[in-house]
Amino acid sequence: MTQRHTEQRAEQHIEDELVLRVLSALLREDVLGLRSRSTVVDRPDGTWLRLETPGPDALLLPVEGDGFQCDWAARQPALSRESTGTVLSTCDDILAALRALAADEDRPGFDLFADECRQTLITVRLQSRSQDQVFETLVARHGADPARWTGLDGTLAHDTLAARRDHPVYPTGRGRSGLRTGALMSYAPEFHPRFALRWLALPRDLVTVRGRLPFPTPSSLGLTGLADTGHLAIPVHPLTAEGPLRDVLRAAGLDGRAVLARQPHLDVVPTLSMRTVALAGEPGVHLKLPLATSSLGRLNRRTIKPGTLTDGAAVQRLLQSVIAREPRFQGSVLHADEGSFAHAGHELLAVLVRRWPTGLDGAVVVPLAALLSPAPGGRPVLDHLAGRFYGGAPLALLDAALSLVIDWATTLLGYGIALESHQQNVSLALDERAGRPRIRLLFKDNDGPRINLVRLSRVLGEQAPDPSAFDDARIVCDSDLPVVELFTTITVHLCAAAYAFELARLGRAPLDTLLGLIRTRLAEAAERLGTRPGEAGAVLREHVLDAAMLPVKAMVTAGTLLTKQRSGASDINKHYTTGPNYLLRGV
Repeated sequence: MTQRHTEQRAEQHIEDELVLRVLSALLREDVLGLRSRSTVVDRPDGTWLRLETPGPDALLLPVEGDGFQCDWAARQPALSRESTGTVLSTCDDILAALRALAADEDRPGFDLFADECRQTLITVRLQSRSQDQVFETLVARHGADPARWTGLDGTLAHDTLAARRDHPVYPTGRGRSGLRTGALMSYAPEFHPRFALRWLALPRDLVTVRGRLPFPTPSSLGLTGLADTGHLAIPVHPLTAEGPLRDVLRAAGLDGRAVLARQPHLDVVPTLSMRTVALAGEPGVHLKLPLATSSLGRLNRRTIKPGTLTDGAAVQRLLQSVIAREPRFQGSVLHADEGSFAHAGHELLAVLVRRWPTGLDGAVVVPLAALLSPAPGGRPVLDHLAGRFYGGAPLALLDAALSLVIDWATTLLGYGIALESHQQNVSLALDERAGRPRIRLLFKDNDGPRINLVRLSRVLGEQAPDPSAFDDARIVCDSDLPVVELFTTITVHLCAAAYAFELARLGRAPLDTLLGLIRTRLAEAAERLGTRPGEAGAVLREHVLDAAMLPVKAMVTAGTLLTKQRSGASDINKHYTTGPNYLLRGV
């Protein structure tokens, strides 16, 4: 087999995998009734779903049993026309066929999603071609064993591995709208680049500042014509500086009053979120910078609304008060300090300064999103970590991690709080103490929770925050349901069950065993939280452990396919459909 043929087969495999993810997501979200309006047809080669369309034709989708957020998943990367036997095997062709069935006002969303798929295909192929080179870079900088990539500098290497994995739910999670190949390789975390920031001097009276900002003065940036006392320099991502910045300044009425320094300053490394960068010389300090791009849906903009900065700081204070009341988490659940920020009233003129806790230099700090990422050499990161800390037993490590994740998340549930602490926002810090493994959790990005203020006020009394403490009115609610929905779709689905289903597919353990582990930890939490009517444990049991169906994120629908007016989503990240309760298996 020639090298070119091998490469073609690899590229076709990448496209087939993307088509499978896209079809499974559309099925899960019941787009155009693909799940609810279809008829199950059993054939010699397996099960098919038959969706009748206007006219004499029908669409046929080959499926297999799944159980993770949907009963079915696509079995083959194809959708067929029954009348002609035509097989549609690319995202373009499949989405064109579905677009023809959509309402006129929804068809632009299908075009946008098709473009999203094309962008993702380009990105994934680029990642595949660059993998050997990137792995060589990581090994040269950090060593051959990911279990020895210690400290917050080592975390950046783990971020690179995590960025090369697909999102557990969103099918085009590796795509970023509008970014060309050169921009991706220069600024995206999966390529582990380093670059220097641009700096914008703004009149101080136009900038809202909170906390400590480790920024250079305008004069030190060569802007000698500006008074340091009258101007503040804020960092700007090069993609913003080279792109929409001029139009942004004009729209904000700052044209002529803001000055962009000519020379870049301060080297940084992108983290898993891309818009957040770590100082190369001080990786415990991160700068979250807005980008004029989207990921996980065209409506999921990577800008920074000023209100999210104050919300994140308010939630951080609330979590600190919870930990003060829950001494068993002191030292084992750590939160980044996100109380320092600046903004000039525009979502592209803002910066958050994140400071990680001290005492992590000797620890291996790994985002949950990296645990099943292939490391240099081919084995997943989980195996390397288990080899060093848990006697070569990956499931023992996973149990320790999930036990702590579930314990903390269910404790917050008892306060009426759920965090959007998905795989990218939670990290494990692993080291040894007295010859035994120690595991801690690190959390960041707390600006999108749901808080049942009625339950929280019962627990905290006068210490409970006033609703006015939050800029986003959607954060505060007066019932348990929005809180449980967020807890289920984030902690249960993404931070627990996603690993159970994937490890079972890899043959590491029976699925029932892995799901039984999760159910046991949740049942223990329910007992601890109280099972009388109205108590948080009873809510957990009714809506999660014993529920017939569980909420499932409809991210493609709310994020790309439909406008907010058509989907009815007040928050595109918290728009749900339903799926099977896999926790009932074997019960």
